[in-house]
Parts: sequence; structure tokens; C-alpha cells
Amino acid sequence: MSIMKSTPLTTRTRALGVAIAIALGAVSAPVLAQEVDHSKMQMPAPKPAPAARKPEPQPSTAPTAAPKPAIDPHAGHVMPAPNSKPKLALGPAPAQATSVDHAAMGHEMPPTEAMDHSAMGHDMPPDEPTEEMDHSAMGHDMKSMTAEEHAGMQGQDLPANAAPREPIPAVTDSDRAAAFPDVAGHTVHDDGINWFALLNRLETWDADEGNAIGWEGRGWVGTDLDRVWVRSEGESIDGSIESADVEVLYGRAIARWWDLVAGVRHDFGEGPSQTFAAVGVMGLAPYMFEVEATAYLGESGQTGLGLEAEYETLFTNRLIGTWLVEAEVWGQDDRKRGIGSGLSTLEAGFRLRYEFHRQFAPYIGVVWERAYGGTADYRREQSRDIEDTRVVAGVRIWF
Repeated sequence: MSIMKSTPLTTRTRALGVAIAIALGAVSAPVLAQEVDHSKMQMPAPKPAPAARKPEPQPSTAPTAAPKPAIDPHAGHVMPAPNSKPKLALGPAPAQATSVDHAAMGHEMPPTEAMDHSAMGHDMPPDEPTEEMDHSAMGHDMKSMTAEEHAGMQGQDLPANAAPREPIPAVTDSDRAAAFPDVAGHTVHDDGINWFALLNRLETWDADEGNAIGWEGRGWVGTDLDRVWVRSEGESIDGSIESADVEVLYGRAIARWWDLVAGVRHDFGEGPSQTFAAVGVMGLAPYMFEVEATAYLGESGQTGLGLEAEYETLFTNRLIGTWLVEAEVWGQDDRKRGIGSGLSTLEAGFRLRYEFHRQFAPYIGVVWERAYGGTADYRREQSRDIEDTRVVAGVRIWF
């Protein structure tokens, strides 16, 4: 009786144990499939990989295997957002894993170093040889380059005792001969004979005594260094010459733009004529002033000095204004010629010309003249004006 009762109890006990085991297995399987929270895990920092070594090239004709792709240790992990509660995975893991943001997980990742593929057993292809550069195709003349230029192209440092580069080669005798060839049958310009003539002023105005004509001109013949000059200036009223002079001078170039002149001067007109020895300078002063200064020594010890300065203003290339100042100073009184000692006369004027042609230019102008000292006294005795302002019209010609 007791044996028959124990059989069903044992069977029920075994059945209950199997049921409990099945239940525990069903519960533990989902728990084990939960997502892992890596933010609460202390991940050890990976050891740095050894420094990359350049593999030695090994000649081989067999094709090399492609490098294996790196394995992502987090592939297949589903990473939850920070501070989120773990959830039970009731199904299989998603097929495609998202990229892991280690910065958001609080992991300190070491800097990535180059991998030594030879230590990992990977077969790397040998380095390809560097092809030589064709400098001739690049326009480089390798033969004419200096050692310093070769060193600079190769990225090398120049030695401390290297000679400095010479940007411009030294001029040789052959270079000079090529630049200045000997032209047979042609002489240099300073030995040639040339000439020039300028009628600087040929003008008229309405004077009290009648129509008046005035002139001033000069010319020269010779070389660039030695010349013979002829200068003349004077006035005529109603066909009668009031005053005039002619100078014949020898000129020698003594500096750039400057000539030293010496010769004779002859005055004629009203009163007795007179001859002087003359010496002076003429040339172009700074700021483009044309200057003449001439000293005279005449008969009976008469001395004199003539000064003249002229300046041109270019309003256009053809409309040109000329400013002129003249002065005469004498050492003695000469009543017959109406000249007093000291400052005799002073003249200033402005003439505006238009050059229809460079060699022909009509002009109009205003001239002011005044006598001083003994010259003014002689003019008063003859009932002549000591001061005069006139409007002139004339022409300037050179050839």
C-alpha cells in the first residue's frame, strides 16, 4: 500500500522540477540578452601599438594579398543613450550596428598610432621606386646651375662658408664689344660741324614816335664743345635805329649745359658807336632757367655788365609762355650815348606764343621797361619817358 502511494508522489516531484527548470530557463534567456551599458564599465586603455617600421622591399612576382579589414570590437553592440535604463531584448539583435561615440560614453581613447603590419603578420606590397624628374622638360638648365642652386632644389642646407650667389654675371670684354660695335665710316657726334639759328623775338608795337620794331636773336656754328656764337639785339622807330648791338663770341663747353664765351661787342645807333671786349657764361641753370651773364670792357675804360634770365611755362605742348628779365649796369657816365653809371635799364616781360609748327610760333605779350640813375636823367633832359609799358605782337622762328 505504501509502495503504490509513493510512486505517484515521485512522479509529481519530478514533473514539478522539470517545470521549474523550464521556467528558470525561459526567464534567464531574456535577462542575458539585455543591452550592455558600457558607460558603467571601466574599460582599460589599450596598449599603444609599437612604432611603425618601414618594411624592406622583397622582390616577388607573385600577387600580394590585400590587407585584411580591421575588426570593430563593438560591432553588434547596441549602445543606449547616456543615463537611460537598460531594456530587455525580446528578440534578436539588429542586423546593422551604429557607430560608437566614445566621447559620449566617457571613454578616454589614446591617440591612434600607425599600425605595424609586419608585426601583425600582414604581407604589405613593396614600396614603389621614385621616378627621376625630367628637369629638361621643366626648363631647368642643369649644366649652368651652381652647386648652391642644386642644393636648394634638393632641399639641402647650404654650407656656412658657401660663396654668395651672383644675381648678375660680370660684364666681360666680349659683352662690351657686342653692345658697342665699331661702326666703320661714321664719326661721333661731337666731332661733326652743326649750326643753329634762332630769331627769338621779332615784334612790333605802337610807340609815341611812330611804329616801332624790336628784335633779339642768336645763332652758332661748330661742334658740341667748340662753337662760334653771334648775338644781336636792338630797336628801330620809323625806320631809324635807336639802339642796337652785335656780338661775335667763341664758346667752349666747360660743364654740362654751360658754355664760356669770349669775343667782341659793337654798339651802334643814335650817338657814336663803340666796341667792347666781352667775356661771360651762358647756359641752363637749375629749374630750367636760361641764363646769360656777360661783362664788357670798352674804350676809355668804360665797363659794363649785361644780365638776362628767361623761363618758359608750358600750358600745353604748343601753348607756351615766356618770362624774361634783362638788366644793364655801366661803370661810367656816357652823355653822348645817353648812358649813366650804375643800374641803367631794367626790362621785364611776358610773351605767350602758340607753336603751329615747332619752328614757327606767333605770340603776343606785355613788356615793362624803366630807366634808372644817370640814364633816367639824360632821358628827362631829352623829354623822353623813363618808364614805358607796351603791348607787343611778334613771331618766333628758328631753323
